[in-house]
Amino acid sequence: MDIPSKYEPQQVESHWYDYWMQHQYFHSTPDQREPYTIVIPPPNVTGVLHMGHMLNNTIQDVLIRRARLMGKNACWVPGTDHASIATEAKVVAKLKESGIKKSDLTREAFLDHAWDWTHEYGGVILEQLKKLGCSCDWHRTKFTMDDDMYASVIKVFVDLYRKGLIYRGYRMVNWDPEALTTLSDEEVIYEERQGLLYYLSYPIEGSTERVTIATTRPETILGDTAICINPLDERYHHLKGKKAIVPICNRTIPIIEDDYV
Repeated sequence: MDIPSKYEPQQVESHWYDYWMQHQYFHSTPDQREPYTIVIPPPNVTGVLHMGHMLNNTIQDVLIRRARLMGKNACWVPGTDHASIATEAKVVAKLKESGIKKSDLTREAFLDHAWDWTHEYGGVILEQLKKLGCSCDWHRTKFTMDDDMYASVIKVFVDLYRKGLIYRGYRMVNWDPEALTTLSDEEVIYEERQGLLYYLSYPIEGSTERVTIATTRPETILGDTAICINPLDERYHHLKGKKAIVPICNRTIPIIEDDYV
């Protein structure tokens, strides 16, 4: 028997993980034991895992292995998330490299490209989890766009809508002008830029006096509800109780005091 001079983790870890898989050590079937279940926060199929995934999944693996050692019926359910908007952005970028525009494709043709991406990178992510030694019940692997998962989401959405818990409302949203859709705050990539300070002049109702306010966000004046001044600021004390006129929309708003300013 040849013993290598250096430890070769790829060979040793692959051997033992294959052994665990062949003997279904991670498989779980409901029985009389106390159940202990973790549903993996499914990583997005938009590339490969990063260090945050490594940390999170290592902690889950520690918990699930501990539960097994305690004699519980431990089940760790693996899976991946289709991450619709993020995945679409990746697919569109890949199509651009091939000289293909999304607008030139039918819905069905674009979905075919999206599924190709999912099959390619979804498999990579699951294999990475295995390389970590994650003791998931791989027979239960799910994808958020599986037919049964999709049907469940639609069923719950319709049910909540009928109960009046889902409705349309007017909200400030993050708009993506390229994908032509809204984004959640988590999907927005923030960057620092050198901004400008704008000085806006508000006429005082019933007089020729004006008050000047500096802001970096002049577009928000349409939502102005009041002008607040510090009660100790002698420059503007005489404006207390008066009203100012919002530029552009010519709407009157009260002038109030608060020592927070």
